[in-house]
Amino acid sequence: MPVTVLLVDDEPLVRAGLRAVLEAQPDIEVVGEAADGAAVIPLVRQLRPDVVAMDVRMPLLDGIEATRAVLRTVEEPPKILVVTTFENDEYVYEALRAGADGFLLKRARPAEIVHAVRLVAEGESLLFPASVRQLAARYGDDGGNRAARAAMERARLTDREAEVLRLMARGLSNAEIAERMIVGTETVKSHVSGVLAKLGARDRTQAVIAAYESGFVAPG
Repeated sequence: MPVTVLLVDDEPLVRAGLRAVLEAQPDIEVVGEAADGAAVIPLVRQLRPDVVAMDVRMPLLDGIEATRAVLRTVEEPPKILVVTTFENDEYVYEALRAGADGFLLKRARPAEIVHAVRLVAEGESLLFPASVRQLAARYGDDGGNRAARAAMERARLTDREAEVLRLMARGLSNAEIAERMIVGTETVKSHVSGVLAKLGARDRTQAVIAAYESGFVAPG
């Protein structure tokens, strides 16, 4: 089955460019478009896309609020890939904190766009880990978030889970973590599931954000 994508951007040329790049791939299908975040929820419910590629800045409802709305109201929500002009943008970090699974630059090369959609859809690795780390260092609480620290302490991660979380923050995939820890990939998947459940995180991106904001992992 192909990865299905919904494009949300107020610029028709951006949507057309993304559609052309993605539909050139045999394993990706663009199932719909929207010009503003306000249209996302009904389209997600109607089309059930695997991934929503969504502009972070739109006139009526921006990508941050649209992300929150989708995750709050849609059962089994899609992965959300924020599309942005600037990499070191506080809006991008806020979108990640709101629940977005990753971000993509509008100037990205076609191969990078395709890779981002596939990676986010699979959910077994962190998209652009170095950039996420830089955003956390710039806009995060630098370990000063008391709520994040308290949540991390309550999680009571095992030593193995803690090691997995640190490797996730470095951007390693499940297969790479398995190789590093000399265990099977199913064992890693079990540890990842345990980390997400204990932290109350939707996916590994949210878990890594929590790790940075609690000071469990230093973003610098």
